[in-house]
Amino acid sequence: MGAAFLWAGTLRGMKTLTPENRAKFDQVFMQVVMSVQAEAQQSQPQQAGALAAMFHKEQLSEALQGCAMLIAGWNAGGVDETGIARAAKALRGLGRADLASRVEGLVRIDEE
Repeated sequence: MGAAFLWAGTLRGMKTLTPENRAKFDQVFMQVVMSVQAEAQQSQPQQAGALAAMFHKEQLSEALQGCAMLIAGWNAGGVDETGIARAAKALRGLGRADLASRVEGLVRIDEE
């Protein structure tokens, strides 16, 4: 039952793409998501101390989960706007507004 609930929640914030556009932009989409994941994983806590390290770990986990939602949505044929919001919020929390902007741009991947 839990998986069905998560799936239904993902569909609400999904921008559907045509199969042609999904195929056309597949490499770009995956390249952005994978590079954002890699750069986020290389980030360090913005301050010293155990609390900052704990906050960093939590935000990193949120960013990676948002990216996983994006990949799952892409595999389902669209761009998961809930995943974008989750990843972008966490990336900003990590002090990586540049990466958050890249993720947010994915919703317009098929707009020329």
